[in-house]
Amino acid sequence: MDTLRDFSELTMMSKKKWKDEELDYYQQALSQVLPYINSEGLSKLHEINEEMYSRNLNNDV
Repeated sequence: MDTLRDFSELTMMSKKKWKDEELDYYQQALSQVLPYINSEGLSKLHEINEEMYSRNLNNDV
C-alpha cells in the first residue's frame, strides 16, 4: 500500500481525488470512533461513504 496522505490534507480536496485506499482507511477509522465524533466528523464520514458508494467500493451495501 502506498503511503496515505494526512487527513487534514485530504479534507481540503474533493473526495473524488482521494485514492481508494484512503477512502477505505479513513472510513474504517471514523467508523471505529463514531460514538466520539462531533457533527463535523459525522458529516465527513457521510461524504466518504457516499464517495465509496459512487465508486462501488462499499461491499457492505
